[in-house]
Amino acid sequence: MKKQILFVCLGNICRSPAAEGVFLNLIKKKGLEHKYFVDSAGTGGWHVGHKADARMIMAAEKRGINITSIARQISLDDLKIFDLILTMDNENLAAVNSLAREIDLKLLKKIKPLLSYSSKTSLSEVPDPYYGKNNGFEVVLDLLEDSCQGLLEELSAKV
Repeated sequence: MKKQILFVCLGNICRSPAAEGVFLNLIKKKGLEHKYFVDSAGTGGWHVGHKADARMIMAAEKRGINITSIARQISLDDLKIFDLILTMDNENLAAVNSLAREIDLKLLKKIKPLLSYSSKTSLSEVPDPYYGKNNGFEVVLDLLEDSCQGLLEELSAKV
């Protein structure tokens, strides 16, 4: 049975689809696609149905990472379905935890900040590059690549 992983940010057009793309790229390179189902969502619904931000798509493509997801909003069902829900910042961590409390407190154990898997930064949040300059997308991708590598190493060690 595939391990199901959901990446979550605010609007699901920058950070979480990039994290999805980074993780998918990583597992593809290692031939592990059969072991994981990966998706992304946003806590807000403003961008539902839209492609990822063009600046993030371009920055990812330069690294050989394909971002194809379409923005969607996280649902209560996601909390039940996914094995691991990884948030990009404290605001989204609080929002997802609040949703989990509506259903079952046991679900809180599967919700974590993505940067908790990072080995190269002391940051606790992936900064939102949406309103920043283009180099912000590169910074985000650096953080995501490091964190997703750490995530995969931890998941592989548990097998």
